[in-house]
Amino acid sequence: MSAATTAGSTDPVHTALDRAAAAIARADRVALACHVSPDGDALGSMLGLFHALRAAGRRVTASFPNPFVIAPHYRDFPGLELITPPHDFPREPEVMVTFDCGSLGRLGDLEPSAKAAGELIVVDHHVSNDRYGTINVIDPDAAASGVLVRRLIHHLGLPLERDAALCLYAALVCDTGRFQYDTTTADVFDLARELVSFDVPVSRLSRTLFEEHRFAYLQLLGEALANAQLVGEQRFVWTAVTQDMLVRHGVTIEEVEGLIDILRRTSEAEVTCVLKEEVDRSVRVSLRSLGDVDVRHIAEAHHGGGHRFAAGFTSTDDIPTIVHSIRAAL
Repeated sequence: MSAATTAGSTDPVHTALDRAAAAIARADRVALACHVSPDGDALGSMLGLFHALRAAGRRVTASFPNPFVIAPHYRDFPGLELITPPHDFPREPEVMVTFDCGSLGRLGDLEPSAKAAGELIVVDHHVSNDRYGTINVIDPDAAASGVLVRRLIHHLGLPLERDAALCLYAALVCDTGRFQYDTTTADVFDLARELVSFDVPVSRLSRTLFEEHRFAYLQLLGEALANAQLVGEQRFVWTAVTQDMLVRHGVTIEEVEGLIDILRRTSEAEVTCVLKEEVDRSVRVSLRSLGDVDVRHIAEAHHGGGHRFAAGFTSTDDIPTIVHSIRAAL
């Protein structure tokens, strides 16, 4: 294990992990949840602990809020068929654990369960986290929430197995941008080495996560890139995906999650933004930064969250108004 994993009890994260492990060990049943429209770190972190507990014979439930849809590029995550629809999630869980979720509001229709939980454990690496749990395992220095889940499994005294390792590797590779972000440290590579030793199919997983898309998505991508706008004086590039575009191309909003990673390749831009219009006309906003601009502050001003390099929020304003607000903040 890395030095971070074996840190002494004076480390507040270590202490929180001890408390979380004790609460989980005492529970007859554990309920796990991640945020609405889960990304790779949220889904991989949740399933990583799910598999570790299930392999140990523990009673465990995992879910995420409506819309109960998983993006197709996560199809190789083992255990997707075992995720419980939110309407079947325990109403008053004895112990509930949330993953990569910065606030109660991000739990959507699972928020009442979180409020009613006997013990609410929050596992997250975002500095903007509201610390809404009774036990908060939050480390802004962790490269992904999956890093903290690996430490939690260690504190529980449970062995890793292949399904858990695959999910945690996916969480790690997604939130480090395939080991390209500044959060990629020697400890991250140590963890990746441990995880891939469980016969994780690195090449296949990388293709399904980042490279494989339907032709319909590629056509929508072409339109989104053609409509992109570069604001040179602010080193800002943005584009929008509207409901009209999604319908015309026959693409779901979950399929366009990786669009921002293509747009952020713009050499003239420091900050990248993709705005995605939902069916109810609300707009889901994703922000990325190369580091000089802390996009978390922009997201927090709109009741969202994240960290310096990646953040987001949802707004009921129209797209031009949102872009104007972001530019004013920049």
